[in-house]
Amino acid sequence: MIQSLHCVGCGPKRKYPVGIQSFESIRKDGYLYIDKTPLIYKMISEGKPYFLSRPRRFGKSLLISTLQAVFEGRRELFEAFTTEDGIEQPQLYIAQTDWRWEKHPVIRFDLSETNMQYFVTFEEYVKSTLLRYERELGLAEVLKDSNHSLADLVRAAHEQTGKRVVVLVDEYDTLMLHSLGDQERVREVREMFTALFGPLKALDDHLQFVFITGISKFSQMGIFSKLNNLQNISMVPAFDALCGISEEELTTLLRPDIELLGEANGLSYDEQLAELKYMYDGYHFSEKQTDMYNPFSLVNAFKAQKVGNYWFDRGTSGALINLLAQMPPVDIAEIEHNVYPSTMFDLPFESFDDPLPILYQSGYLTIKSGERDEGEYFYTLGIPNQEVRRGFAECLYKHVAGKGSEVSRGVFFQAYVKFRRTGDLPPFIEAIKVFFAGLPYQWEKDNRNEHYYHALLYPCSRPSVPMSWPRNRRPRAVLTSPCVCPRASMSSS
Repeated sequence: MIQSLHCVGCGPKRKYPVGIQSFESIRKDGYLYIDKTPLIYKMISEGKPYFLSRPRRFGKSLLISTLQAVFEGRRELFEAFTTEDGIEQPQLYIAQTDWRWEKHPVIRFDLSETNMQYFVTFEEYVKSTLLRYERELGLAEVLKDSNHSLADLVRAAHEQTGKRVVVLVDEYDTLMLHSLGDQERVREVREMFTALFGPLKALDDHLQFVFITGISKFSQMGIFSKLNNLQNISMVPAFDALCGISEEELTTLLRPDIELLGEANGLSYDEQLAELKYMYDGYHFSEKQTDMYNPFSLVNAFKAQKVGNYWFDRGTSGALINLLAQMPPVDIAEIEHNVYPSTMFDLPFESFDDPLPILYQSGYLTIKSGERDEGEYFYTLGIPNQEVRRGFAECLYKHVAGKGSEVSRGVFFQAYVKFRRTGDLPPFIEAIKVFFAGLPYQWEKDNRNEHYYHALLYPCSRPSVPMSWPRNRRPRAVLTSPCVCPRASMSSS
């Protein structure tokens, strides 16, 4: 269906939407946009309540914004037009279909950290959001004696407008992720979500469409026990390219961008494509194995005219590393190569039993291969690409090095960075010895974090480097065996 996909600004210069998640702004201001409306049209034509899990910075908020524009009947944003700056915007796929473009009341919750920081409590945010929609939909007087619940708002909006309501929830799990480790807070969050979203299942006659996004489907959370009619399309092959940029889209629609980036870096098209693939490719969200690139990293690289670490710098949460440190011992090398049943991908983060769900759903592991056996799918996992591999390793190093002194931490990390750049191993090994010599000999009696230090020096073996990447640009070899991991000495302490 690639012929139905379009991009804007096909001239020598493009505007890249770094940090812009509004579909309206992207279209009106002439930013680069890959048309995902063929998949959106399929989704909204075939069902009603959906859940989609994708890593941070993978386009979920832009998808929510696009759905909002569709259900608000804003057809003009999807038709061909010329922006005020003279950029020709092509007609998008859905504008060519039989979609009726009816205007529905849309209630959107954005629970991302950006919005939540302005509110003292979750309850305050919910109340403020509901009151805002009451005013915008002209329902303030109608609901003045109500409990200001989402259910009341949905019923009143349907009755007043005659159109069923659309509910969109972006990054629903932000508050839960920030509460991990605090079991009392986790319980409170679960109860709040149950009260807010649980009644939606009983409102089917009043709802046109429901779409919830986040990193994880918390299996034991109230919204999924009460709202159990949601279709989880996170690993459905038909929708695995709904967020992100596929390799087909990259090599066709974005070929001019690759060529310009290559010119800026002295590389041919094939060489530059190989470097982008090495750094940003490797995500797979179903057994279909559609190659997906991190969109945030790609647009940053195109805008800066430089391939670098963009997603990890902004997408890493300290809570993730702290959570991993509290989990039972795990061998990272085994996680990356073992085969897991599909049921493992739906375990709750808050169980603290296994790091696999949080690593996969957060984007640090992805599907490398899959097969079906007796009706169940089994998947082999791996780190998606070099950007994630490098960033995750650096984050672990910095976290554990923080346990030592300021001097040893600085020397340790500096030696690691130099080794990664030059391949000079002896100084790095010496820095490791010095750092671990400074750690306490006596461990706490019930210390469950020792495995974390075992995994610290897990060799981040490089992925295969495409032969089309020029030899003078290929990364130097890094550790290929866990020879320097102090597993034995640490275990004997």
